[in-house]
Amino acid sequence: MDFRLQPHQQDTVTRAQGLAESLRAQALVRDDEATFPLDSLKDLADAGLMGVNVRPEYGGLGAGVVAYSLAVSTIAAADPAVAVTMAVNNMVNEVIQQFGTDDQRQHLIPAITSGEFSCGSFCLSEPGSGSDAAGMRTRATRTDDGWSITGAKAWITSGAYAGIFLVWASTGPPEDRAISLFAVPADTPGITVGNAEEKMGQHASNTVALSFDDVKIPADSIVGEPGMGFPIAMMALDGGRIGIASQSLGIADAARSIAEDLGLTDGLHELDAALEAARSITWRAAWLKEQGDRPFSREASVAKLMASEVAGQWAAELYRRLPASSDSAFEDHRRFAAKLLRDVRVTRIYEGTSEIQRIVIARDLIRRASP
Repeated sequence: MDFRLQPHQQDTVTRAQGLAESLRAQALVRDDEATFPLDSLKDLADAGLMGVNVRPEYGGLGAGVVAYSLAVSTIAAADPAVAVTMAVNNMVNEVIQQFGTDDQRQHLIPAITSGEFSCGSFCLSEPGSGSDAAGMRTRATRTDDGWSITGAKAWITSGAYAGIFLVWASTGPPEDRAISLFAVPADTPGITVGNAEEKMGQHASNTVALSFDDVKIPADSIVGEPGMGFPIAMMALDGGRIGIASQSLGIADAARSIAEDLGLTDGLHELDAALEAARSITWRAAWLKEQGDRPFSREASVAKLMASEVAGQWAAELYRRLPASSDSAFEDHRRFAAKLLRDVRVTRIYEGTSEIQRIVIARDLIRRASP
């Protein structure tokens, strides 16, 4: 693995850097007012950042997974709430690109990469089924001309603003755990969007519950083969963990930058080393995924675990070291540090909690040790 950035990777970083300054300038206002960043998301789409690992024929950059990781980190250092929306949009597009039909690819992906849809949503978790995705209760039943979906989804990122939902639903007897994936337009009758969740952090990221009441969709709405929704979800989550690890690196980078600017880095050498170790494994996981034929589940879990934990430590340490001050510039640093501390907490939760990552890693160790 070559750590020198290739021209297409540097170009992607430059695109992200071109937007980061304005994102950072408005981050505290967005956070205070819980304003969803529609204009900023359109800017990201115009820069190609809603499809970094998506083929150019669908409006993406085709720059690969390492470039995607670098871009997410850059945006997250400016505003983690914007970065998570960007990450989910990229994840939705990649799922459709890999598993969708030609028609789905040609119509749905460009709608997100162009900004026609501000975002897409990944609808897997349910009120009683978070980490145990196989236990979901949302059901899709066949009709004469398609499918009908009934159920509820929880903690859906960008759900109130999405143009398309990727919805996982049970399509067989409960004992079979047969799950299928569907692309559902957000304006389909029968979908109800709940109130925005009141969260600790990432206030500019919209999070809602969704309910589906006999939502009728055509037969060609299915993504991938019937009954293959669960492995699709697991593969998507592996990639999603690289995205959240990258977001975490951006948060840690922002905290470290403030600490360096204010001369508050004394004694943080071990934390700095841990951050660089997390960066290395995140890039390795991204590189492995980019190869297309290499397993990367374990590396993605290690990256997500390490990066989210060290980002939490950096944010907490920075905030602890910042004294109150009447200086307005210093107070801006303190407010942003408080935002980072609140924003970082969920990185240990979504796309699989830190505890789930430890289970994934332990199972892999047992598998490799077995004769």
